[in-house]
Amino acid sequence: MHCPFCEANDTRVVDSRLSAEGSQVRRRRECDQCEARFTTYEVFDMAMPRVVKRDGSRVSFDAEKLRSGMLRALEKRAVPMSKVDEAMQDIFRELNLQGEREVASSLLGEWVMSALKEMDHVAYVRFASVYRRFEDVNAFHQEIQALLKDKSR
Repeated sequence: MHCPFCEANDTRVVDSRLSAEGSQVRRRRECDQCEARFTTYEVFDMAMPRVVKRDGSRVSFDAEKLRSGMLRALEKRAVPMSKVDEAMQDIFRELNLQGEREVASSLLGEWVMSALKEMDHVAYVRFASVYRRFEDVNAFHQEIQALLKDKSR
């Protein structure tokens, strides 16, 4: 690490601590040349994959778009935001476990539907109706019947 004061190449770590609930490491450093002290933060660089849409186009992963889709489905439902945050973290974890540079939007959609199915069945059906492009009432009926069948198991 270069010293921000004298541009020397050699600095040493004086103290390290976890911060931001364990997602960052705070390091106090001291320059060997000018003895100035400064703080650096080390974070995990999570490079998200590109999303391959149904039409074959590729777009950057947008966590806010994913969250807004979930929130739209959960509108006026009694689901705490902590559950949404937890689901988002699970999806991020899944993306990282995939280790791919690209991910199909269909896979993301399935992960969101799975999370919503666990949180709230009404939100799940709302999201599925848009995501799977339900054409008529029968499609809703079939999805609800599948939910009821799963619930009875």
